[in-house]
Amino acid sequence: MAQAIFVKFDVPAELENSALEALELARDTGKVRKGTNEATKAAERSTAKLIYIAEDINPPEIVAHLPALCEEKNIPYIYVKKQEELGAACGLKVGCAASVILETGKSKDLVDDVVNKTQALK
Repeated sequence: MAQAIFVKFDVPAELENSALEALELARDTGKVRKGTNEATKAAERSTAKLIYIAEDINPPEIVAHLPALCEEKNIPYIYVKKQEELGAACGLKVGCAASVILETGKSKDLVDDVVNKTQALK
């Protein structure tokens, strides 16, 4: 069976910061879930508004399925350089491989902006 290969795109630091800010705001005013399993479930159910994937996950297979799943379900996703930064934006004291915004809350405009800029990168 042929497997689709998705080219990882580089996210400018400014866009990454906006995305993490949106995640923090959604955490406080909307609804977010943390972890690869939660992100996968949200993508499969098409309930995700935006999925975050940490780049420095080892082994990379932990999150390797997410971009393909997001593409299949037409769900926006963005890469974050460090899992520690992603974890911190989720309100964790540890790193996080992936996270997802389920309800944007007050971060809707910021999330929409991040999604539009991310789509332009691909």
